[in-house]
Order: sequence, then structure tokens, then C-alpha cells
Amino acid sequence: MSALFEPITLRSLTIPNRVWLSPMCMYCAAADGPDQGVATDFHLAHLGARAAGGAGLVMVEATGIRPDGRITPYDLGLWNDRQQAGLARIAALIRRHGSVPAIQLGHAGRKASSRRPTDGSGPLAPADGGWPTVGASPVAFGDHPAPAELTVEQIALLVADFAAAAARAAAAGFRAVEIHGAHGYLVHSFLSPHSNHRTDGYGGSFAGRSRFAREVAAAVRAVWPDDLPVFFRVSASDWLEAGSGWTPEETVLLAKELAAIGIDLVDVSSGGISPDARIALGPGYQVPFAEQIRSGAGLPVSAVGLITEPAQAEEVVASGRADAVMMGRELLRDPYWPLHAARGLGAERRWPQEFAYAVGPRG
Repeated sequence: MSALFEPITLRSLTIPNRVWLSPMCMYCAAADGPDQGVATDFHLAHLGARAAGGAGLVMVEATGIRPDGRITPYDLGLWNDRQQAGLARIAALIRRHGSVPAIQLGHAGRKASSRRPTDGSGPLAPADGGWPTVGASPVAFGDHPAPAELTVEQIALLVADFAAAAARAAAAGFRAVEIHGAHGYLVHSFLSPHSNHRTDGYGGSFAGRSRFAREVAAAVRAVWPDDLPVFFRVSASDWLEAGSGWTPEETVLLAKELAAIGIDLVDVSSGGISPDARIALGPGYQVPFAEQIRSGAGLPVSAVGLITEPAQAEEVVASGRADAVMMGRELLRDPYWPLHAARGLGAERRWPQEFAYAVGPRG
């Protein structure tokens, strides 16, 4: 029996296997007008294909909790009814194909107001459709302008925005929600001493720097259905010199506090806080972080990062290093990777019923 294709239950939710689609920005929503931030037919086809391809959980890309929290003007949003209705179509299609619909909610912070990759990336000036950014402290990311430091009153409003978006996600039919606390975006910028230079109750010590993350987690957990799980994505390491960034040891401490709040799984990534970070890339390079957090905090984790081969993914789960694998680029290349992997690992496959009769058991 393949461990990768065993179901996993979080609260009352049973996810049929441990191969999950990682949230990846597609930059395909309308930038302005009545359809600003609304999911398009592309999103429906893209995410539906990965559900049909056998992913146990399909997570919608980082979705902005407010207009100025988007990475680019072309990101999805979830702050109005029109956006909620568009995402409800996607959640329903994912469930129709036997997968679990999930969504990641985020605020880009000092990395907001960016150009999409097809337009060259980098900061987007207000004259070109951009907007002023906010952050934990007025510390710039790369060539982006320094953000305005958030006031305590503004922080409270952002916590409420996360909760409001989570409530909309539940109403749209999503069965799991993830708080984006990684990759240098707003929540991560509070956690890391590299970007958080505050001297009030949201800075300084680990307790101060983790306060915003804990408040967001508690607010989302309070509005999310009790029987459904909440995930939290972390950058387990900033990949910076000792003493200048967020560390795996701090991530273990945070995971313990998140567990006490009611977070059900930590989605373990790394990096993103500084363009100067030196990341040691390689197959499964972030799996050791997931293993450390799972062991140290006693909380389920997912692993991500250059996991591409079925045997590799199987080993990560079977050895207990992680409870699931999040796959990104490999599932872009091959939406049916889970079904092909299941065949190779001797696990049962579930081809979509619309063409299962044509594919047959050898397909």
C-alpha cells in the first residue's frame, strides 16, 4: 500500500490522498472594473483539471483580502460578493471531481503593487496602476519603495479583513483555508527581524513579532467552521545570517502556539523575505524544515519544494517526514501526475468518470 495515496483526516475532513496542489499565482484576474479580482474561466479550467487529475486537495492561489493587499493588480480577491460567487463555481467543480477545495488568503504587504512576471516583475508605480504599500516597518524589499508602517489601529482592521475573507471562503464552499504567513508578505514581514524593526507590542521579541500572526490565526479560526481545518503557510527559514532573520527554531515555537489556537496543519516553505538570501536549492530542499517542525511541534505538516518524482514523494510521507506534499510546477507540467504516480506505486486510481470508460484500467 502506498502511503502517498492513503487518506488523511483533519477534524472531520477526509482528504483522499497526500498529493496536494500548492497555491500558485496565475495573474489572470481582471485588474479593474466590476470584475476586479474575480476568478475567470481560466481559473476554472486550470484548477478543475488538477482536481480531475487526482490531486487530493486543490488550493486556490494567494487571494487578496483587500484591494491593496494584492501582489499585482491581476490577483484574485475575496472582499466582495462578485468575487465570492466566482470562487464558489471553482469550489463546486473541485468537489465534483472528488478533491478537496482549499484557498489561501493573504496580504502582500511591502511586496504588493508589483508587476506580474509577464510584465517584467518589480514595483508598479501608482501612475501605472499601482498603489502605496504597508508593512510592519518602513523597510523596503529590494527596489520596491519603503512601505508605510502600520499603526496598531490599522493592524486591528487587517485582522478583521482576514476573518471577513475567511467567512466568505466558507460561504463559497471551500473546505480548508490557509493563512499565507510566508515568502516575505505581510504576516511574514512581522515575524522576521529582518523586516520588523518595531518597538511596540508587535515588534522586538519573538512574542511581539509573532503577535500579528497569532491574532490573524485566532480571528480566522473563530469564523471558520469548527469541523473544518485551517492551515498556516510559513517560511521556516529566511536563509539569512544568524541573528538577522527568522529561523527554523522560531518556526517550531510558532507552530506550537498556532496549534494551541486551533491551526490544524503547517504548510512549510522558506525564503522570500530578502532578495539577498542565499538559498541552497536541490530536490526536496525544504523537506528537512517540515520534518523539524513536525517533530518539534507535534503538528501535521505539508512539505513543498522540488518534489517531482513519485518515489521521492512517497518517501517523504512514508518516512513520517511530512503528512502530505504540496506540488506546484510539476502539477503545472502534468495535471495527471497523481494518477500516473498512483499507477507506478501500485495504488488505486480514480480517473474522472467522464472518460474512465475510455482510459480503462491500464490508462
